[in-house]
Amino acid sequence: MTKPTKQSYSFEFKLALVERFRAGETAPDLVAEAGLSSPVLLRTWVRAYRLEGPDSLRPKPKGRPRKPDTPPVEPSELERLRRENERLRAEVAYLGKLRALRAQEQR
Repeated sequence: MTKPTKQSYSFEFKLALVERFRAGETAPDLVAEAGLSSPVLLRTWVRAYRLEGPDSLRPKPKGRPRKPDTPPVEPSELERLRRENERLRAEVAYLGKLRALRAQEQR
C-alpha cells in the first residue's frame, strides 16, 4: 500500500486562484473546480498574498540553507603559536598533577 504524496501546485496556478478569489468568486466553488483538498488551503494562499505579495506563493527551497563557499581562514602564525603555547602549558600542568598523584600513591 502506497502513501498518498503531498500535492504541490505551481506558482501560476496559485496566483490565478487567488486573483479569482479576490475578484469575488467563492472559495468552495474555486476549491471544487480546481480539485483542492480543502478551502483552508486557498485561504492560506490568499492570506500569504495579502501579507507578503505574489512572491509568497512561489515554492520555497527545501532543506537547510547551504553554507557559503568561503574557504576557512587560516590563523596567523602568532595566533597559531599562542594556541600551541596554551596547549603545552595545559599538558605540563596535567603531567605535574599526575606525577604528584603517583608520588602520593607510592607513600
